[in-house]
Amino acid sequence: MKACIMCGGEGTRLRPLTFARPKPSIPILNKPSVVHLIEHLSKEGFNDIVITLGYMAEKIEEELGDGRIFGVHIDYVYEKDKLGTAGGVKNAEKYLRDEPFIVLGGDHVLDLNLREMHRFHEMTDALVTIGLLSIDDPREFGIADMDVNNRICRFLEKPGPGEIFSNLASTGIYVCDPEIFDWIPANTKYDFAKDLFPAILAKKRKIHGILARGRWTDVGSPQAYRQAQRWMLEALPGTTIEGHFKTKDARIKGPVSLGHNVSVGSNSAIVGPIVIGENTTIGDNVLIGPYTTIGSNCVINNDSRILSSYIFNGVLIGENSNVSGSVIDNGTKVGNNCSLENGTVIGPAVLIEDDVTVHSDVRIWPEINIPAKTRVKEDILNESYM
Repeated sequence: MKACIMCGGEGTRLRPLTFARPKPSIPILNKPSVVHLIEHLSKEGFNDIVITLGYMAEKIEEELGDGRIFGVHIDYVYEKDKLGTAGGVKNAEKYLRDEPFIVLGGDHVLDLNLREMHRFHEMTDALVTIGLLSIDDPREFGIADMDVNNRICRFLEKPGPGEIFSNLASTGIYVCDPEIFDWIPANTKYDFAKDLFPAILAKKRKIHGILARGRWTDVGSPQAYRQAQRWMLEALPGTTIEGHFKTKDARIKGPVSLGHNVSVGSNSAIVGPIVIGENTTIGDNVLIGPYTTIGSNCVINNDSRILSSYIFNGVLIGENSNVSGSVIDNGTKVGNNCSLENGTVIGPAVLIEDDVTVHSDVRIWPEINIPAKTRVKEDILNESYM
């Protein structure tokens, strides 16, 4: 079966995490998000994959190669101009023209039964089948009005107050008949939800929906990113240790995944689910709380607390510092006696000196120096990255 993954977006809502990488390359459990998606597609039987690329395209191609390592074959299609969701798929038409195919976003994190969606579509005469989920607040999604026979009669992208006629939200996962290429203009910005679906419905052609079962999110915001990490951590099967592991009298409660050459100091506690990358050193009297990932080559110094946080590679946390519900990008240094409150997002190569407090939901862009004893109450931007 064939799949098309759209990886063209810049991920502006996730900045400062998308200055050094495209959105599909943001790490989840210490490997790129798109790798998890490819592995799931392979498991579901989608072994012929096309990826549409735009922003930082070379990073994604470097990470995935030809797909052989994942048991799939990958072709790449580059967008010179932004073509929208449907326009980007149209740009890959030569790889997808001969049979029904599934379309997904490169930032999707999911455990849905995609094979079931594909089979359902093959048994109908619809042009498109949309994966739908019932959610509490569908205002940031496209919503569908679906009858008992799975036919969609209305579709509205990002409804406003008084327009929410359904809480069935589109996942942005579509199984498409190749005929849709006849509906999409070439070399034109054209979207599935805003343009293609209204055009199909206006001509009384069929769009079906299927109620998806399982978990799904798109990693489009820091909140969604933290949720995706949490889901994946909950699915850890047990405790695994790769290679050498050194500890004195630390207390470890699984599930945890430890990379090669991890060192944990005296009287420290690690309470899973947790993932820690290779060559990372954790000092004495350190508490690493549940739902945390720490990348490779990190140093967590004595008496610090890391709780429900996602720390990338090469990060240093000073002594007696508290990091709660935060995301910290590569190469950042946090001093002694610091406090990073819930929802903070720290970009790469930031230097936070001693005795600094970063207030909740603050974002700090790359290569910023925060002087000692500062209370950071608002986002700090770097004009070099504007």
